[in-house]
Order: sequence, then C-alpha cells, then structure tokens
Amino acid sequence: MSDAFDAADPADGSSSAGARPYDALLLLSFGGPEGPDDVVPFLENVTRGRGIPRERLAEVGEHYFQFGGVSPINAQCRQLLEAVRKEFAEAAVDLPVYWGNRNWTPYLIDTLREMVHDGRRRVLTLVTSAYASYSGCRQYRENLAEALATLEAEGLELPRVDKLRHYFNHPGFIAPVADGVLAALATLPAAVRDGAHLAFTTHSVPVSAADTSGPPEAHGEGGAYVAQHLDAARLVAEAVRERTGVDRSWELVYQSRSGPPQVPWLEPDICDHLEALHARGAPAAVMVPIGFVSDHMEVLYDLDTEATARAAELGLPVARSATVGTDPRFTAAIRELVLERAALERGAQPERCALGMLGPSHDVCPVGCCPARTPKPAAAGADSPYP
Repeated sequence: MSDAFDAADPADGSSSAGARPYDALLLLSFGGPEGPDDVVPFLENVTRGRGIPRERLAEVGEHYFQFGGVSPINAQCRQLLEAVRKEFAEAAVDLPVYWGNRNWTPYLIDTLREMVHDGRRRVLTLVTSAYASYSGCRQYRENLAEALATLEAEGLELPRVDKLRHYFNHPGFIAPVADGVLAALATLPAAVRDGAHLAFTTHSVPVSAADTSGPPEAHGEGGAYVAQHLDAARLVAEAVRERTGVDRSWELVYQSRSGPPQVPWLEPDICDHLEALHARGAPAAVMVPIGFVSDHMEVLYDLDTEATARAAELGLPVARSATVGTDPRFTAAIRELVLERAALERGAQPERCALGMLGPSHDVCPVGCCPARTPKPAAAGADSPYP
C-alpha cells in the first residue's frame, strides 16, 4: 500500500513528496497521573467546571491508588511516540513527532508552544481515539482551539493545525484487534473455547452525545459513535470466524460510565452483560476492548479488575484481549494515514484504505459534527476560527 504514496505526485511533479506540506505530527492524548500526588489534581483537570467536590474526586481516585496512583496511559503514549518515530525513520518519512495531553503533563499548550518555537507551521494531529464522538474528537478540537487562542494572545505566529481522519476501520487497527481475540481465546479451557461469546467493549457516553456524534447526516439513534463501533466489531468477529471456523455470538457493550444516574447512558454495562450471558448459559466470554487504543486505566480497572471479578463470582470463564498499542501494523497504519492526508493536501488522489460498510471517514470535520451542549470554538474542522 505504501507504494501508492511513494509514486510520482501529479500535484507537484516530485517523485517522493513524503509528508509535505506538513512539518510535524502531534500525538494528542488524554493524559494520566504518574504518582499518588498527581491523582486528585489530575481528576480536577478532567472534571473542571462540573462542580464536583474534592472529597468525591478522592473517592474516584481509589481506582488509581490501587495501581500506585499511576495510570499506564502516559507510559503507553511514550511507547507509541517512539514506535511512530521508528516507523517514520525506517520508511524515510521526514516528520518530527511531538506529544501533548489534554489533562496532564506534557500539556497540549506547552507542546504547541514548543512546536511554534521550533518553527513548525503545518501540524497534523493524531488523536488516541479511533471513533467519532464529542469526547473522542470534538473536545480535542476544542482543546486545540483553546491552546491556539493562548498562543495568539502571547503574540506567537500560529501554525495551521489539521487532524487525521478516524481510523476505526483501517486494516492496521482491525487486524491487531482480531489477533488479540485469537490469543485470548487460546487462554480459555478447550472445552469452552468454541462456545465463547465475544463482548466488544467501549466507553459508555450519554445517549444524547451518542445520537449527535459524527456529521449531521449520521445523527440519529446511536449516531456515528455506535455505527462505527458496530462496523469495527463486525469486522473483527468475521476475521475471527474465518481464522477459527467457528461462528461465535457477539455484542457491543459498554463500560466506564461516570455520569449521574438520572442521565441515560449507553447500555448494557459489561458487568450486567456478563450476568446476562451466564443466565442464558454461555460457557465463556472474551472481553474485547475495541473502543480503546491502549491498555489504560479503564481497561485495567473496569475490565481486568471489576468485570473479571464479577465473572469469577458467576463462575463464568473470561479472557480479555489486547488493545492495538504499538503493534507494527498500527504504527504502519499511522504512517499511511499521514501520507494519505499529506497527498490530499497536495491535490493528489491517494488510495484511502478502509474496511467494512462505512468507508473512509471524513478528513475535515464538518459544521455540526459531534456538537457540544455549550458551543465552543474548535480547531481543525470546517468551523475552525483558525485558517
């Protein structure tokens, strides 16, 4: 597939235009505490403006304190950062890679300021969320706009910032997930393996946010958020069936709900789903965290700790499959997506790789995409206040 990007580019006549016009890639992630003293300040950043008492944050922080007050997400971002840099170097893609977070160090504003001082003027952003949603896309775009406004107030020359398209159906994402399921199945007792149910899990969000996720034409029941997860889950289930010859039942379920009980959120919860599976006689289950790029706290606590404990109480054998992390196929997919977007910016028509029924996602988020309840400026989209 990479040959399609190395061929002569009709937009500029060069033999290998690489990542031009971009001069930097920004890895943009959620962030997480890296010690006990970080936990409550981190949670204050996450919940700022919601009026949640500090005492309540300390209660929520117990999930982190069980793991020494350390979320694995920052370490995993460092690993992904190095893996992408290695992928670029081996493919002769001359593009520096930076890393900034929404809620903890290195903060996005500090990273963007560093990029400006380094002379970066065309920045392409990779968000560590594969799907369309407010919290997984629009909110990051709002973070970018807020950071750019700060830099503008400081009198700095602003870079143009774009964002890579959603990659939930890229083969470099789907294939590692499918292999993770196969590896998890192999850990189950042979007697229950063929009957194991696949429970694809992702972060629950308010039903209202799900229904308005994606571009306006995708709004409706579940919106793009649910549709994209269902498409990815179907692709993985089909790949597992082809590899094993077993047609397993599967379902998209949810985890990590954090909202007030009176607000409807996507259901069923993974623990409730495990109870339902046990009640109907399922012999085993594999929990597939298809909504997550890496094994961060929601995976370690909500699946490996809470859901696994509930399954043990029920006597239901379970296994949890791996996230894509730094799988070489995923880092290669990032390179391909970067070169694809760069070629599009140069006026070329590169191959846009995507599996499933939904096709490649939009390159520029349109007006009305994943709207917030309170409108805020958002960069890297058709409604961006910045060029």
